Amino acid sequence: MARKIVITSGKGGVGKTTVAVNLGRCLAALGERTVIADTDFGLNNADVVCGAEERVLFGMTDVIEGRCRARQALLPLEDSANLFLLAAGKTYERPLSPQAVRLVLDSLAPRFDYILIDSPAGIEGGFHRACAAADEAIVVTTPHISSLRDADKVVAVLKSYRLKSVELVVNMVRGDMVADGEVLSPNEIAGLLKVPLLGVLPQEDGVFLGERRRSSEGQRAFRMLAANIAKGTRRLYNPTGRYRGFFGSIRRSLKKSL
Repeated sequence: MARKIVITSGKGGVGKTTVAVNLGRCLAALGERTVIADTDFGLNNADVVCGAEERVLFGMTDVIEGRCRARQALLPLEDSANLFLLAAGKTYERPLSPQAVRLVLDSLAPRFDYILIDSPAGIEGGFHRACAAADEAIVVTTPHISSLRDADKVVAVLKSYRLKSVELVVNMVRGDMVADGEVLSPNEIAGLLKVPLLGVLPQEDGVFLGERRRSSEGQRAFRMLAANIAKGTRRLYNPTGRYRGFFGSIRRSLKKSL
């Protein structure tokens, strides 16, 4: 039976969908049968991040309206036998109930190991639909103050759900700024939000844009995150490692001059 994990955030622009897609890729590489389910029926851009927007025939709204079955709406990704996308589908005019979304995902759960639910940002109706279908939650934030304030609100709302776990991923972390004390470290952020830290992801162009050709550091960070989820390890990527010591200080100076 699949673990249904909602990936959410307090505000847009923190890389939530990118995290969901890249995490799905890494879980699939570990041999875990994984579905990325887009429940953002307004922006519905998980298919774009996956590079599969031209191949989508059906989405979750089609399943809910009875035009196809849930398995028919699944789109295989990247020549992998383990990774699938369930796109949101066309914009839905009528209100969607949380029960309808949950029924669709529950019907897929027996055949998969993970269902990653890409939630709309914020705490409006779309957020509640996604959370109602999940058993676990990952809150994505960045070190920016506005993102932290919104993440704190999301964590407070998630406590009203009977979830097995609520954990934190800090995205877009600049190691040079953390090393210089210009921003809070991921551990400090987890302490402020009072949420266990599950993963740390560096700010890099490839990771930010959701491209497949990520740097070796970005790949390593996502592999650590996937292992923490699938294997129960607690290894965290250290974004400051290359900015420590004599040569690290040179790298920090160069980074600031760019």
